[in-house]
Amino acid sequence: MKNPINYSLKTEVWPLLIILTTIGLSLWAYPQLPGQVISHWGFNGEANGWSSKEFHSIFFPALLVAMYALFSILPKFDPNGERYKEFAGAYLAIRNLIVSVLFIIFAAATFYNLGYAINIGAIVSGTIGLMMIALGNYFKKLKRNWFMGIRTPWTLSSENVWNKTHILGGRLFMLWGLSLVLAPLFAPIFAFPVIFFGIIIIVAWVFIYSYVLYKREKKQQ
Repeated sequence: MKNPINYSLKTEVWPLLIILTTIGLSLWAYPQLPGQVISHWGFNGEANGWSSKEFHSIFFPALLVAMYALFSILPKFDPNGERYKEFAGAYLAIRNLIVSVLFIIFAAATFYNLGYAINIGAIVSGTIGLMMIALGNYFKKLKRNWFMGIRTPWTLSSENVWNKTHILGGRLFMLWGLSLVLAPLFAPIFAFPVIFFGIIIIVAWVFIYSYVLYKREKKQQ
């Protein structure tokens, strides 16, 4: 099956540049990293997880390559594949955004383990928060598909429910993203509820909202 998205040098230069930069950073940093590197931090900024430098240096570059490959082939396997032409720009922007965020997290963790004074918590929280704000902005541009967006039985069954749910979901994601950006300004005890309960509230809200819209639409019909 032909891919519905027309890829070109212009669309691929950014993600490929990010992947090559990630591989380059990994190769440069590997000899300088300690045998065990910090791989996870708590909400208070203290390290609470470690991995080998081999895993750290291989995992993130491999993850970026896998994500890039996955985004490249998904439209070919979607039963609604032709619809990707309607939101190709948003689809590629979301792909580039995710790849960029993964690179920033990898770079921050790498330089932290090399001894640089980096506020890893603020960088990760702020970066993910900005990503959520951007994702929320792109949500309203997505059209019905099986791989990207808010996919409930009711959004997949109705174009109207899909569109309205993604408008609401986009706004909720933007609010949540803003709270993630601001989270480092507050005590860790407040950061956890923002991150954990924020996503639970969003998922529950859009799930119920799409159901209510669908039932209302069927009633009117």
